[in-house]
Formats: sequence, C-alpha cells, structure tokens
Amino acid sequence: MTQTIRPATPDDMPRLVELLMLDTQERHAEDEILWKMADDAPAQIEKALTFALTAEQQPFRQFWHVAEDGAQITGVIHAMVLPVPPIYAGPFGDPGLILPDSFVVTDAPSGTLEGLLAAAEDALHEAGARITLASYVAGEAWRTAFEASGYEPLTLYLSRSDLGDQGMPVSVRQATEDDIPGIVERSAENRQILFDIDPFWEIHPEADPRFSAWMTRSLTLRDRDMMVLGASEDLQGYIIAQPASRLHFPPAHDVTGTGVIDDYYHPELANPAALDRGSENSNALLRAAEAAFANRGMGAAFVVCPAGWMSKIELLEAAGYETAMVWSIKR
Repeated sequence: MTQTIRPATPDDMPRLVELLMLDTQERHAEDEILWKMADDAPAQIEKALTFALTAEQQPFRQFWHVAEDGAQITGVIHAMVLPVPPIYAGPFGDPGLILPDSFVVTDAPSGTLEGLLAAAEDALHEAGARITLASYVAGEAWRTAFEASGYEPLTLYLSRSDLGDQGMPVSVRQATEDDIPGIVERSAENRQILFDIDPFWEIHPEADPRFSAWMTRSLTLRDRDMMVLGASEDLQGYIIAQPASRLHFPPAHDVTGTGVIDDYYHPELANPAALDRGSENSNALLRAAEAAFANRGMGAAFVVCPAGWMSKIELLEAAGYETAMVWSIKR
C-alpha cells in the first residue's frame, strides 16, 4: 500500500500516545534531568491530544499530521501558529512553529519525515504563516531534514543540569519597583542587539511601555526571581529566573524542576561577536539566577540565546552550558 500523510483524528490517539512516548524517551535519554519524564506521561500525552483534536475553543491554532503506511501509523508531526511576543513588531505576522514532539519510527518508508514536514508547512502557510520556525532536540534525522529544507538556526536553548552551591553573589540583589525604568532601558539595548543580529526581532513601537508593564506585573509574581546589578539610578544589568513553560516542553515532561532564563542582559554582552568588555558582571548575574533556581529546588536551567549572539554563547558554554534545543527559521 502507498504511504499517505493526513491530519490526525481522535481515533489515532492510542497509536500517537505510543509514538510520542518513544519521542519522550529519546529526549529523556539526552538529559534525564532537563527532560524529566512525568510519572503519568502517557496520561499527560493523551490529555493534550484529546484537547488538541477535539476542543472547539483553543488558545492558538495547532495542527497534527500522521504518516500512514498501510494500516500502521509510522510518524507524527505537531505544528502551531505562534503568537508574536508583544514587544516585537512581527512585520510578517504570526510565524508557524513545528514543535519538538514530532516523531518517525526508524523503519518508516523513505521520505516519511520529509512528507510530514511538507504537510505541516502547508498547513501553516494555509493558516497565514509567512515564516516557519522549527525546533528539535534529539535525532539527527530532524536536524538534517530541516537543513535540507532551508532552515537556519535562529535561537539556541542552552542548559545546565548541575547548578552547584556557590550561593548568591553579593553584587546582585532582588529588583524593586524603583529598578523598572533601568531594566526597561537595558532591555531596549538588548532588543536593539537582537534586531541587529536578525531582523526577525523587529522592535514594536510600543515595546518600552509594554515591557515596563510586564516587568511591573512580574514583580508581583511569586514564582520567579527578578535580580539586578547596580543602583537603581544607574542600573548595570538584570536577569529574570522564571519557571519553565509548556511552549518549550512537551506534556510528557515534568517541568517543575526546570527554570528558564530569557530576559538577561549586561553591557558586557553588547558586542555580539566577542566578550571584549570582560564577563565578571554577566557571570555574577548568571550565578545569581542559578542560585535562585537552586533555592527553589530546581535542578536544571534553560537559557534562551540567539544563535548569532556569539559572545553570550561563549559566556554560557564557559559556565558549563550546552545546547539542548535549537529553533531554526525558514523565511
């Protein structure tokens, strides 16, 4: 029988749970702390699939496609339309994103992965996505397929699973409301560097007030630590240690032990090509975030870093971080 690629249906769920458990085990084998499996992983997968395939009201558009060889499903791919963060302009609209909970069995017919990728891209384009992002963790087959299809690395997610016990650096302190203007000012520098690295991160005209409002609200959230270096009137840098979200971790993983660092900047990192201003203060902020995670009982840190920000990558790798996931872009 000829292989077919089609949208998934609720009747496919038992087989999809099997495939996505194999997918989960591959990530777990890469790093059992970062990609910790939930105790009820199959149930969590089934719950997520049930919602995705049956709920009429969903927070974003998502697509599941399967490859079928005869009567056997040999692969699955998951994609979504990704809302643009409010501080970015998103001139090309909401991009499409192919998520890491996609899987093809090793003995699937040749071209299965490529057929699934094409189906996901077609669905995203029909939904209005003019740019497509793709993410992968484990499996050279996915990296090779994305590269062959024209994807290039956009964002690296670097992780460390040994946060140590070095404690909180004395130069770093918890942020207060008085620090918000300084954080916003430094964030504007950070955003400009992002845009200079890749115009994908075009800055929204209202980025400063929007970011200020979010930082003010973040101060009230007890699940994160907002830390700064320097006096409020001359703030030197900031870092936010927050809990992991489902955007980066498929439902079969237990994220309670993982923290994420996205908002992180110090002028030592202003040159994306080299650490020519030193790294003492940037390292102090990073150690502070790690200490905050450790104090909350977390065992892994996940740092978001543009693939073109070589100085930040150098700093992170020197601190023991390794690339755990890659988001690539196809324009």
